[in-house]
Amino acid sequence: MVADDIAESPAELQTTHDGLPISQEPPFGVTVVVRAASPDGTRYLLLHRAHQGPDYEGDWAWTPPAGARLPGEGVGQAARRELSEEAGPDVAAFGATLRPFPGEAGEWARFLLDVPWGTPVELVDPEHDRWEWVALEEGLRRCRPEQVADALRVAADLA
Repeated sequence: MVADDIAESPAELQTTHDGLPISQEPPFGVTVVVRAASPDGTRYLLLHRAHQGPDYEGDWAWTPPAGARLPGEGVGQAARRELSEEAGPDVAAFGATLRPFPGEAGEWARFLLDVPWGTPVELVDPEHDRWEWVALEEGLRRCRPEQVADALRVAADLA
């Protein structure tokens, strides 16, 4: 269930790699699988994390837009914020049509967002150094560990 009014308890907060506080109440973060119908078939937006350099291809190198939910931030609000920060305002403009889909026992919320082919992607946050639209098979190959690939796999089965 998506809720935009989740209260936080006053205990010590965990933080992201860049020092932002993370919600203590599940879901702790969001993933947004962004897909578009290209002339060559369905394509999925993947972002490459800049942390370990442009050549890194291991775990967490490629992911859909995703991130931690801030304390007091609603789940849908977190998804729209992550879209804006990681894929830019043109992709985020479609955030009102986010569709939740099953995730990992409430710990991480997952959403699907269909956008028109050709929607501009803009890397706003320096967390990522590049992006690509890829076919499902390529996305499943690149997205590691398995829980990252699983979000693409489940989203691909949604009409």
